[in-house]
Amino acid sequence: MNTAENLDRTPNFSRNMSPGLLADSQIRELVMRHGMIEPFVEAQKRDGMISYGLSSYGYDARCSDEFKIFTNVDNAIVDPKEFSSSSFVDRQTDVCVIPPNSFALTRSVEYFRIPDDVLVICLGKSTYARCGLIVNVTPLEPGWEGHVTLEISNTTPLPAKVYANEGVAQFLFFKGSTPCEVSYASRSGKYMGQRGVTLPRL
Repeated sequence: MNTAENLDRTPNFSRNMSPGLLADSQIRELVMRHGMIEPFVEAQKRDGMISYGLSSYGYDARCSDEFKIFTNVDNAIVDPKEFSSSSFVDRQTDVCVIPPNSFALTRSVEYFRIPDDVLVICLGKSTYARCGLIVNVTPLEPGWEGHVTLEISNTTPLPAKVYANEGVAQFLFFKGSTPCEVSYASRSGKYMGQRGVTLPRL
């Protein structure tokens, strides 16, 4: 796909935004016109839960109630080229307990559609970080869409709780100076359109 084709894929309203970190009003505009985040919560929700929704310069996403908890009962070797699903036990629950020094995979409640001139960086919520829980997500690339698979590591020697349908990570949206020549969609990336918790693919 050449540059001209990429420009055609990029919404006009996104082209008119200045490069840099997007503010709440710009994120809202991309959501309203491009369907960038679905479902979308226009203001921070807390009310006795870990906050989620639109923030000043980002969006706090929720984790779903679908979890894959790492276990090594079969003494398996973790191999990203030949990954075995037997390394996980599946749980659908409102509260996931991650064993000490282990991790779990879950997914975002939200489905993301990233424009061709936007890159998204994810950071874990401070509430979980202060409890020794680290959220790891690679950048959401221009043109990618899907549920975000979230890896949550419990770095403590104690079991740790993660609450479904509450905030788990903040996403920061960066507008590029120009659309990329090759987007994730145009190169048919292997995680394009993923739904649910997605394991490693080669």
